[in-house]
Amino acid sequence: MALAVTTVFAVVPLTSPASATTAQPRPAATDSARSAAAPDVDISRVQGHLTQLNQIAQSNGGNRRATGNGYRQSVAYVKGKLQAAGFTVTEQTCASGCTPGAGPNLIAEWPKGDTSRVYMFGAHLDGVSAGPGINDNGSGSAALLETALVLAQQNPAMLNRVRFAWWTDEEQGLNGSRYYANSLPSTERSKIKAYYNFDMIGSVNGGYFINNLNSTASVPMKAYWDSLGLRPQENIEGQGRSDDYSFQRIGIPTSGYATGASARKTSTEAAKWGGTAGRAYDPCYHSSCDTTSNINATALNRSADGIAYTVWHTSVSGGAVTSAR
Repeated sequence: MALAVTTVFAVVPLTSPASATTAQPRPAATDSARSAAAPDVDISRVQGHLTQLNQIAQSNGGNRRATGNGYRQSVAYVKGKLQAAGFTVTEQTCASGCTPGAGPNLIAEWPKGDTSRVYMFGAHLDGVSAGPGINDNGSGSAALLETALVLAQQNPAMLNRVRFAWWTDEEQGLNGSRYYANSLPSTERSKIKAYYNFDMIGSVNGGYFINNLNSTASVPMKAYWDSLGLRPQENIEGQGRSDDYSFQRIGIPTSGYATGASARKTSTEAAKWGGTAGRAYDPCYHSSCDTTSNINATALNRSADGIAYTVWHTSVSGGAVTSAR
């Protein structure tokens, strides 16, 4: 997750009053059937991707910053897995607004489902120079990758189109996702019904936070964590600090999971979720100790399964779609 900045942008409403009233889910019975079909993502495989990203960092000066070879090798690793699974994969060079020398965005689309209704899931793949960036944001990147691979392996009938993205240059100001979002023609922009972001989802002292908790787009994300009794909270710390903001600014509904960065866990949160009150959610935030040892496997597992639940809920055929518009 990028550091907080002082630049202020106008906030685009997540849903208009009209859109909030026009979302028409289909019968709950079919919706439950599809949600029940959502797979359990194997946490050991997610951790395997994290091990690979950590090794890439250690072989490239200890980091995966957007301008370095560690980032480019991370892109190659993710791209190779996706191509082998049958995704349509493209690299997008950030032609303006990115740090000079930054590597590409990586976009992968599953070639099934209605192309006029796209649900997009993203995470930034770059890290800071200080460390390997395993929680920030190998965690989101690895969970997203494994969810995509499970989708390809199960190959279900698709109702809507699913597009995955791994962003460059987030740590320098959300630059890769901003370039992508701002480059979308209006016709393509209107096809994206919601964007879901995953940034730091395995914090060792973390909580369970959802971006735009009460928005229509957040319904499946909240439903999954509610089913685990987690009682998630609004992601206040992350507002405007990760790639969902690039989509929010152009009027696309957004949500996503996070487990916390440098803010400190409150006593109320510790009583609800466990962990240590008064300690940062991620004590290794933007530090050299952000390695594979800096991961809460339980939080990561719950996040990965929630991502899969949301993919199935929004896009897999055979049940209701809770429309974000």
